[in-house]
Amino acid sequence: RFSCAKTNMPKYIDIHSHINFKAFDEDRDAVIQRALDNDTWIINVGTQIDTSRKAVEIANQYEEGVYAIIGLHPIHTGASFHDEKELGEGGAEFTSRGEVFDKDAYRKLLENPKVVAIGECGLDYYRCTPESIEKQKKAFIEQIELANEFNKPLMLHIRNNDEDKSRNAYADALELLKQYSKVKGVSHFFAGILEDAENFIEFGFYISFSGAITYPPRKSGIGCDYEEVIKNIPLEMIMTDTDSPYVAPVPYRGKRNEPFYVKEIVKKIAEIKGLSEPEVAQAIVANVKRLFDI
Repeated sequence: RFSCAKTNMPKYIDIHSHINFKAFDEDRDAVIQRALDNDTWIINVGTQIDTSRKAVEIANQYEEGVYAIIGLHPIHTGASFHDEKELGEGGAEFTSRGEVFDKDAYRKLLENPKVVAIGECGLDYYRCTPESIEKQKKAFIEQIELANEFNKPLMLHIRNNDEDKSRNAYADALELLKQYSKVKGVSHFFAGILEDAENFIEFGFYISFSGAITYPPRKSGIGCDYEEVIKNIPLEMIMTDTDSPYVAPVPYRGKRNEPFYVKEIVKKIAEIKGLSEPEVAQAIVANVKRLFDI
């Protein structure tokens, strides 16, 4: 239906957006076309079977510049809070269930050449119990195995609870990756400490940053010291993602996020590293091409 006019690689790539969510039902095509018109490619990421199918469906509508990733988000392995931006109003049917990862259903989606990775999968300790962590780990291992089977990279969602220092989702996820994974991947919307980033990079995984890097540092001292992390990790291991519709970067903070805004994240990384924006943009696109083979 639509296509990006360029046949070469774009200036920017948003490696993690959710244009497949209900938040974009009224203007999805316009949002995607705005990104493509501004030399920005998009990878839409599934969070469970329905949004994974939607991501594939959207990717198939575009000749170039729109791709899909399919998988089960750790919070969807159990009954969870309902997010209207993701699933629309109501949601009683959703909140009453947790999805059990169905390898065959996801295998079928992997037949599509527009599917470039498995995810978003991983560990989310923001709201968790020992029982929910075990469910998350089981689904994560199954998705790692599927990635191994299809030789596809992993799109990781990893989140800590800042107030509970007894658990480190980054360390626990890396332990499972070292045990099971034969493929590489990327930790999207990174929010850990420098040591976490260095450990993932040492294992061959990329680190992706979101609009949060453009916000003022939290005065509480809780949260990621983005300046320290970005300054100290190599550009060839960095990617960018919007996590649309969430966490819009400055100067769009407070608005619904969209892939076109990924340029603001690139600009901030360039500023922190003391490099030119074109140099950073070009390096990130090369990194994305290397990992996702697009």
